[in-house]
Amino acid sequence: MNHPAEGPLTGLKVLDIATLFAGPLAATMLGDFGAEVIKVEHPRRPDPSRGHGPAKDGVGLWWKLLGRNKRNLTLDLSAPGGRDVLLRLAADSDVIIENFRPGTLERWGIGWEELRAVNPRLVLARVTGFGQFGPYAHRPGFGTLAEAMSGFAAITGEPDGPPTLPPFGLADSIAALATAYAVMAALAGRDRTGEGQVVDLAIIEPILTVLGPQPLWYDQLGYVQQRTGNRSRNNAPRNTYRTGDGHWVAVSTSAQSVAERVMRLVGRPELIDEPWFGAGTTRAEHTEELDEAVGNWIARHTREEALTAFEKAEAAIAPIQDVREVMEDPQYRALDTLTEIDDPELGPLRMQNVLFRLSGTPGAIRWAGRPHGADTEEILAGLGLSAPDIMDLRAQGAL
Repeated sequence: MNHPAEGPLTGLKVLDIATLFAGPLAATMLGDFGAEVIKVEHPRRPDPSRGHGPAKDGVGLWWKLLGRNKRNLTLDLSAPGGRDVLLRLAADSDVIIENFRPGTLERWGIGWEELRAVNPRLVLARVTGFGQFGPYAHRPGFGTLAEAMSGFAAITGEPDGPPTLPPFGLADSIAALATAYAVMAALAGRDRTGEGQVVDLAIIEPILTVLGPQPLWYDQLGYVQQRTGNRSRNNAPRNTYRTGDGHWVAVSTSAQSVAERVMRLVGRPELIDEPWFGAGTTRAEHTEELDEAVGNWIARHTREEALTAFEKAEAAIAPIQDVREVMEDPQYRALDTLTEIDDPELGPLRMQNVLFRLSGTPGAIRWAGRPHGADTEEILAGLGLSAPDIMDLRAQGAL
């Protein structure tokens, strides 16, 4: 486990009062690069992610990833004592990330006006399903709804099959990346103006952005993209193909030069001279012929033979790997993408490393997700609360 002296965000103080995935994951990303993150959880209702997915010895493994690099505090924000502690924390923080339904913090007396009053330089990131206003703003919102509403599910799956949802938190993860970016943009603005601001991020929006030019296509051409399975309307051949030894590989020919190399490799160079072969869109109109050529060649070779031949030809191919192969992949190993850390509860753990490498001020996983409320006493003492004060808050049910 790396322990750099300082990450690029060292000195930044973040309060993570969100639950589940988009908001907390954004806080994790900030913590990975040195921010001091305090995770605030309800005393009697911990972040639900602690109970999502498989557990080992009663410890949720997803939380180990999502809760890494965070100190943990229990606090009932709806209780007067909890409200007071949060305002004291906010006074010395740079960022708060929350995902309550619009109006909830205001109802508890810790909305933007109260927070700004104690700290005009604060950035408040509000991450909700549908944003802070509009006809859907007060609905409960989850990533699945964003995957459905954005158009993602409509174009995912086989042409004759149902719309398909991803088997993981895709919209939430994209929203987390966008939130971390938004927070850094707001902080850059603060450097110029001296004032904080509110980030209003709706989970339904970032996933729509990464879907590309579909709204533009429809606006200008009335074009509606349909489900094409693993194929693409923009280029061909592009698909998954079964090898002779029963594995699967994926091939992409987004670049014209790569498409030509693939056709030479599979023994169909004459197709390169066809008038329609010169552009991805027109190649896609001949998907059946191109898929047959590539698929038949790959089916006559083992996966290793196909990968080796494509690499030699400088054509784009990748094995379709499950998590077992991902864990052993030599490129991921070289990048340390899946790194090992030591956890006091579970011992050595392997998990995804920080998102990118910085040459001068790299990020690091300092610790995995900690137990519920593990740092409550230390954090409150750091605020100047005495032992009797803390006992009184516990008696009130605020901790």
